[in-house]
Amino acid sequence: FVMKDAYSFHDSLECLDQTYQKFYQAYVNIFTRLGLEFRAALADTGSIGGAKSHEFHVIAASGEDKLAISTESDYCANVELAEAVVIKSATPPPQAKLEKIETPNTPTIEAVCHFLSLPQDNSAKLLIVRGAEESLIGLVLRGDHELNELKAEKLEHVKVPLAFASPEEIKNTIGCAHGYLGPVDINIPVYVDRSAAALTNFCCGANQENHHYINVNWHRDCELHDNNIKDLRLVEAGDPSPDGKGKLSITRGIEVGHIFQLGDVYSKKMSATVLNQSGKSITMQMGCYGVGVSRVVAAAIEQNHDDNGIIWPNSLAPFQIILIPIGLHKSEKLQKSCEEIYHQLIQLGYEVLFDDRKERPGVMFAEADLIGIPYRLVLGDKALEKGVIEYKARTDEHSQELAMDQLETFLATTITK
Repeated sequence: FVMKDAYSFHDSLECLDQTYQKFYQAYVNIFTRLGLEFRAALADTGSIGGAKSHEFHVIAASGEDKLAISTESDYCANVELAEAVVIKSATPPPQAKLEKIETPNTPTIEAVCHFLSLPQDNSAKLLIVRGAEESLIGLVLRGDHELNELKAEKLEHVKVPLAFASPEEIKNTIGCAHGYLGPVDINIPVYVDRSAAALTNFCCGANQENHHYINVNWHRDCELHDNNIKDLRLVEAGDPSPDGKGKLSITRGIEVGHIFQLGDVYSKKMSATVLNQSGKSITMQMGCYGVGVSRVVAAAIEQNHDDNGIIWPNSLAPFQIILIPIGLHKSEKLQKSCEEIYHQLIQLGYEVLFDDRKERPGVMFAEADLIGIPYRLVLGDKALEKGVIEYKARTDEHSQELAMDQLETFLATTITK
């Protein structure tokens, strides 16, 4: 694993932010020049810490991270950090009468909503996690939403790393098996996701095995304090973009770079101080910036390939042109012509691979595609007699013949050196 690392040290947060923006733009320039489809995503600072960070992701279906991207702006964030925006109904329906319903063998949202013929997006589920002080904490989400564990870990009184309570702990504390839990008359502290807090006449567990409530409403049937309403869920495709522009789509990316505003997280611990312009001793502000050099190569291949092999972006390709002769070792005239073309292209500034092996044409063509050389030139005795050379781009389906005396001009307008 080859890594490019950089660190910066500053006498103010303003200076740190200026350098951070310069590194941000430098990374944008790098990945743009490499010809990669990428996004700079807002990201959690994680175990490294600090106030702000951006991840640089090469877009690829095999990526290990999910990114939330606006359909109408440049907003992009790792789904772990992306804010979930709630669309509240302008005219919520009138509150219906609370009812407890027997719901045998329905320990999941899918099962109970199917049993009651209710939509999952009007149900609530209660998840139980361990608190920081040997207590249990409840987290309420809409039935069709998924918990964002990173957001949950940032809640006050929740144990870090996040740990779900065991069935025994839940039974001993609440007196009910997992699968029938709900916020009505619950005896532990509860945080409620924003979307769940917007529900009316919803379904949830009754804290009694094989029973659920329907027509549950906040404040009337269970407490809901404003300071306990939090953003707890993972965003989904179709959610409003947090910047107010468009909706979110979800795609995958491979992280190839990360920049952090560390602030004084480390410098304070190390008593790393400096005298400012006024002669006052201050704790330095820090930033760190990294590119996974070898990951860039792997990510480029993941993004640019087909069934035949690699399709290198021009700026990353080990060679721009591969020259393939047909029957090279049977014709001195062909050998001489290929050598002349090879040296001519080198002198013109192109990076050229001359495949002079004693292999069948099909093998050489297949291996040229496999290693992903962007442009292919093929020359044989018959073409030489006609004064033409065969040209094919790696991404083209068919090849074309070029007049030998037009080759230099054609390549100059086709290939970026």
